[in-house]
This record gives sequence, C-alpha cells and structure tokens, in this order.
Amino acid sequence: MTYVLAIAGSPSHPSRTYSLLETAAQRLESASIETKILSVRDLPAEVLAFGQYDSPALEEPKALLEKAAGIIISTPIYKASYTGVLKAFLDLLPQKALVDKIVLPIATGGTIAHLLSIEYALKPVLSELGARHFISTVYAVDKQIQRQPDGSLQLDEEIEQRLEQSLQELIVAIQSATTPQVLAHIS
Repeated sequence: MTYVLAIAGSPSHPSRTYSLLETAAQRLESASIETKILSVRDLPAEVLAFGQYDSPALEEPKALLEKAAGIIISTPIYKASYTGVLKAFLDLLPQKALVDKIVLPIATGGTIAHLLSIEYALKPVLSELGARHFISTVYAVDKQIQRQPDGSLQLDEEIEQRLEQSLQELIVAIQSATTPQVLAHIS
C-alpha cells in the first residue's frame, strides 16, 4: 500500500493548519493511501532545542519518513516564514532525507502577503534535504478555514478546490513513482 507522511509544523493544537492537514490525510485515506500524521510539537522540546540528532525520540519519525513515498508538510506562516518548531525538526533530519519523496507543502497565514514564504523560505530548506518533486502548494488565509461548532472544518470554495487538485496531483505522482515501469525493447 502507498504511504504518505503528513508532518504538522504548527506549534499549537488545535489550529487551522493542523485541521487542514487532517482533512488532507482523511481524503488520502479515503483514496486508499495510508497516511500517518506526525506532529513535531509532540517531540521532546529538549531534542529540538538542543539539536540532539542521535536522540531515540527521532528514530520513529526518521523511520516513518524513510518509508513514505509522499510527504505533506504543513505550517502556519509567522513573520514571513514557517515555524521555528518545524525548522528545528528539519534541521535534525539526515542530509538527504527527502530524496525521491514527492512533497506537498500546505501553509496558512493571516494574509495573502505571506504566500511567497513557501517559495522563498520553506522550499529551499526542503530542497537542501533532497526534495526535487513538489506538488502544487496549498496556501490558505485564516478566514478561508472555519471550524464549525460540531468540530468539522468548513473550507472556502477556492481552498477546497486547490486542496482537492493538489491531493489528486499527489496521488497520481505517487502512483506513477511506485508503479514499476515496463520498458519496451525495440529491436
């Protein structure tokens, strides 16, 4: 079965960013794609703050990452950049942790002005970790994501469409990457 690791870079819970990631994970699961959410805020603070690369607390996240065909990285944007807790986690990953991974960045922010933060702040770090195949980014302004009294999530129509399109793109890319290619022999 195809497997996707969804990394939540939000320092708070519940959050719009985490809710959007949960929605993405549920949709992938309904498409028969096994998805696991890893919330970096749940890792021990001392591991992240002191850069403990060899901490046993990182063994499971690294194993989950290695096993994944696709990665979703979600983060709120603060002061034109992704979160510090996500940065601390990414700094602890092996140099080429994202080689051969298909990556879907998802971000939320208070204003559309931070949209390019993904391109100029997050993607360069992910590229440094070996990511080369990025799926169309989903960026949502806070007002486009509303938590309902029953706990469900109401997405603005535009975000709903972009999320669905990006998830479909991720599914196709993962299936293409994990399906053995049959090469025709030309005599």
